[in-house]
Amino acid sequence: MKIELSKSTLKTLMLPIAMVAGAIFYPWMGHLTFLSPYLIFTMLFITYCKLKISDFKPNRFEVTLLVTQIVLAILAYLLCYFWNRTLAEGVFICFIIPTATAAPVITSMLGGSISKVATYSLLCNAFVAIAGPLMFAAIGEHPEITFLHSFGMILAQVFPLILAPLALALILRYVSPKIHSKIVGMQQLSFYLWAVSLFIVVGSCVAFAIKNWTPESTSTMLLLALGALVACVLQFKLGRVIGGKFGDKVSGGQGLGQKNTVLAVWLALAYLNPIASIAPASYVAWQNIINSWQLMRHQSRLRKSFPESDSSKR
Repeated sequence: MKIELSKSTLKTLMLPIAMVAGAIFYPWMGHLTFLSPYLIFTMLFITYCKLKISDFKPNRFEVTLLVTQIVLAILAYLLCYFWNRTLAEGVFICFIIPTATAAPVITSMLGGSISKVATYSLLCNAFVAIAGPLMFAAIGEHPEITFLHSFGMILAQVFPLILAPLALALILRYVSPKIHSKIVGMQQLSFYLWAVSLFIVVGSCVAFAIKNWTPESTSTMLLLALGALVACVLQFKLGRVIGGKFGDKVSGGQGLGQKNTVLAVWLALAYLNPIASIAPASYVAWQNIINSWQLMRHQSRLRKSFPESDSSKR
């Protein structure tokens, strides 16, 4: 029996396949993790080519998301602290950590506003760079780390991957409009780069969890993974509710829910009980399951809306 798969069906299956493959081949992820920054940079550069400087206009949408994020982080920490301090630290970082650098890419794939998520990403990352060292000094377990050292390290971890591709895209718009126009037409490439990135990230997450597992830490690690799941679902849901108030559910959900988990793991290891880093490591899996599900639903809706274009590609 011959089975034909359309291009859109293959795209729908690609993300779950990438996640499962990453989990299976996790022992080899150490040889591929160096590619992640380059993949993110390229995805952002392609996506940012669709933006103009005038698109960056912070307003009530971004401020509402940021206030919600801060309030959720504080409440989550206080609610968990007297039960399990490690859980409180892990869940706190899942809420307070800034938006993922790749969030504008997924937002674009889902039909949301790239400019809104890119603007919120810049605002949120700036807040964490400035206020993060103070917050982590207050709740963390390494008071010897100075504010200036923390500030510099967070900047070094975050802003090159956000500002550099943005600056390059904006410069290219004026220096070489023809090349810029061609890159704008290559948006589908971001999807395939994201699938490769997902393969690496999920594999690295599994490797990290296995490396840090001990029989004594099993219950705590399960609690952290469950706490990360609750934090992830809650932020995506609340983000979509807030986004709906401003006419863009997708941007709200991705802005609040999709997190820079690489930075989160680093901050947890630097400031908190190292086992707390299991929470943001688990968040990697949860947010990418949600992203994959959203993209699959989006592809399904597109096929139903344009069935003739899908059948023509078989």
